[in-house]
Amino acid sequence: MNKRKFNELLRASFKSDDTEEWLDIHFNRPMGLLVALAAERLHITPNAITIFSFFLGAAAGWMFYYTDLAHNLLGVLLLTLANFCDSADGQLARMTNQRSLLGRALDGFSSDVWFTCIYFAIFLRIFDDPIPFIGVRWGLWGLALVFCAGVFGHTPQCRLADYYRQIHLFFLLGKAGSELDDSASQRAIVKALPKEKWFDRFYYTLYGNYCAAQEKDTPNFQVFYRNIQQHYPNAADIPQELRDEVRARSLPLMKYTNMLTHNLRAITLFVGCLAGVPYLYPVVELTVMPLMYLKMHRTHERMCRELNHKWFEA
Repeated sequence: MNKRKFNELLRASFKSDDTEEWLDIHFNRPMGLLVALAAERLHITPNAITIFSFFLGAAAGWMFYYTDLAHNLLGVLLLTLANFCDSADGQLARMTNQRSLLGRALDGFSSDVWFTCIYFAIFLRIFDDPIPFIGVRWGLWGLALVFCAGVFGHTPQCRLADYYRQIHLFFLLGKAGSELDDSASQRAIVKALPKEKWFDRFYYTLYGNYCAAQEKDTPNFQVFYRNIQQHYPNAADIPQELRDEVRARSLPLMKYTNMLTHNLRAITLFVGCLAGVPYLYPVVELTVMPLMYLKMHRTHERMCRELNHKWFEA
C-alpha cells in the first residue's frame, strides 16, 4: 500500500480536527491502522480484535500487580497494544463494512474490562503497603480507594466527556457525523424489538440507561437541545450561525474531553506504577480529574443556558 493510500485511510478515521488528540493523531491512530490493515490481510474480524484487546488489557492489569520494573514495563506495552486494538477494530469495521451491534457492544465494554483489572491489581499491590503520612497499611482502604476512583471518578468523567464530544460533533458535522443519542429513542427501540432478540434488547436497555445518565448530568443542555429539535426538526436546518457559535464556545472544552478519557489516565497509571506509587492513579482520579470535570461541566452548562436565552427566549 502506498503512502498516499495509507494517509487517506488514516485521515478518514479521524472524526474531526476539533476533537482529535495529538497523541491519537500522531501515534495511536496510525498504529491502529497498521493493525487493521494486517488484520484485513489475515481475514481477522473486528470483533476478534476487540476480544483480543480484552486479554491484552487484563494481562496489563496483572503486570501492574508486580513491583519490579520488568513486569511494569510489560504492562505498559500490553495496555498500549490494547489501545491500538481499540482503534483498529473500528477502522477495520469501516474498511470492510463489518459493523454490527455485537461489535458496538464489545467495543464499548473493552475499556471497562481493562480498567477493572487494573484497579483490582492496584488494590492487591498496595494491600500490605503503608498509607503515606499515616503509617497504617492500606488493607481494605485500598479497595475503597480504587472502587471510588472507578465508580465516582472514571465512570462519570468518561461518560460526560464522551457526551460533550458527541454534542460538539453534532453541531460541527450534523447527525451523520455524531453519535448523539437520547434515552427515549433507545427505549423505543427496546419496545419495538421481539422478545427473542434478547441480546439486542439487553444492549439497547443498557445503552438507554447510559444516555439517561448523560441527560441527567446536563439539564441546561437538555432544555437547549429540546428547543433546537422543536424549532428545527430536521437537523440540517439548524442555522449555520448557531452551529458556528456552539462550535466556537465548545471548542476550548475539547481538551478536557480528551484529558478525561484514555491517554491522560494511561500516562498517570504508567508514571505511578513505574515510580512505585501505584495509588497515584486512583488518587489523581479523585482529586485532579474532578476539577477538570467540574470546569468542563460548569462551562458547558453555562454556555447552553446563555445560548438558549439568546436563540429561543430573548
